[in-house]
Amino acid sequence: MALFHAKFFSETLGLCCAADVILPQPMKAPCKTLWLLHGMSDDHTIWQRRTSIERYVEGLPLAVVMPAAHRSRYTDMARGYRYWTYISEELPALCRSFFPLSGAREDNYVAGLSMGGYGAMKLGLRRPDAYAAAASLSGSLDLVSRVATAEGEGKAELENVHGDLNAVRGSHADLFAAASDLVTSGAPRPRLFAWCGTEDFLYESNQAFRAHCQSIGLALDYSEGPGGHTWDKWDVQIRCVLAWLGLERGS
Repeated sequence: MALFHAKFFSETLGLCCAADVILPQPMKAPCKTLWLLHGMSDDHTIWQRRTSIERYVEGLPLAVVMPAAHRSRYTDMARGYRYWTYISEELPALCRSFFPLSGAREDNYVAGLSMGGYGAMKLGLRRPDAYAAAASLSGSLDLVSRVATAEGEGKAELENVHGDLNAVRGSHADLFAAASDLVTSGAPRPRLFAWCGTEDFLYESNQAFRAHCQSIGLALDYSEGPGGHTWDKWDVQIRCVLAWLGLERGS
């Protein structure tokens, strides 16, 4: 396997950005890609520092791209940078210009934890043309409930990202609306996966999203188990995600 620490200038953000990229060796081009997203307060290095992701993908015909998105919630921020546009459009184009990564929908998957779980599900639901599968681990999936209970600095940060919090319901950022929009659009539906610990502070958020998907007839592979918002659980569950993708080693 080969590991690259990539830095490049983003025209969208007007910033120098970073991403870590794992490439299989030998590499069969064009290569399937997992876009692996970090959570709040972390960065592009966290998956390698807190899990054995390099070892888990060894032998799989899969590249892994781990970008930095800071505390953007993978959103074009009301008072900040256009991270949704960067992650969903510019970053894939940049990475494919550097590395022999496939641009075909069936060869692209996205996953993440916490804030990154929200981002992964948002990419899967809002860009079903670009991703064959999306997986959330302990994702912050019920944004409407989150903004309704936000106070103090947490509320101010959400306002910086989403603007008027009273306008979040039904917006581009609302995953419930995104799921409903996907169902009514007739677009190809990506495979969806979600896991959350039963002691996680986001457990109710995941339960609500699961119920919403059931109510609108959107297939979601959902599982849960004992545990909180912790890396020991995500280290196990990212292996479950890789197994769920169904890629064959050595293929």
